[in-house]
Amino acid sequence: MKKAVLLNAPISRVVSLLGHGDYLCLGDAGLPVPDGVERIDLAVHAGLPSFLETLSTITSEMYVERAVVATELLENQPEFYARIREVIKHLAQEQGNDITIETVSHESFKDLTRDCKAVVRTGECTPYANILLYAGVTF
Repeated sequence: MKKAVLLNAPISRVVSLLGHGDYLCLGDAGLPVPDGVERIDLAVHAGLPSFLETLSTITSEMYVERAVVATELLENQPEFYARIREVIKHLAQEQGNDITIETVSHESFKDLTRDCKAVVRTGECTPYANILLYAGVTF
């Protein structure tokens, strides 16, 4: 059995297969998953598991170079966005790199999910609580 924080086998597999520039999506309960993109559905009920807890767990094993969120998240959920920024800031300190958080429209965000390696669906019910995590390299 793994000793690391991330115990979910499908997520662990996807993270281990990411190359530089590949990305995965962490989404809320309502984010549509494009046909052909792997769906890893963790949602049990509203709020379980939470987006932020799942974000912290995934990034405990993923080296993140940059992230993308929808502009609508900043505009409509500023406190939630601030909490995401704190997680990313802490991660950057742990990794010893700068992690930029870029913004795109929600429609553009959904278009970007077509090329991600997987969408991890949480039970989060906060509108626009979605993020694309781009893999970096540790060297």
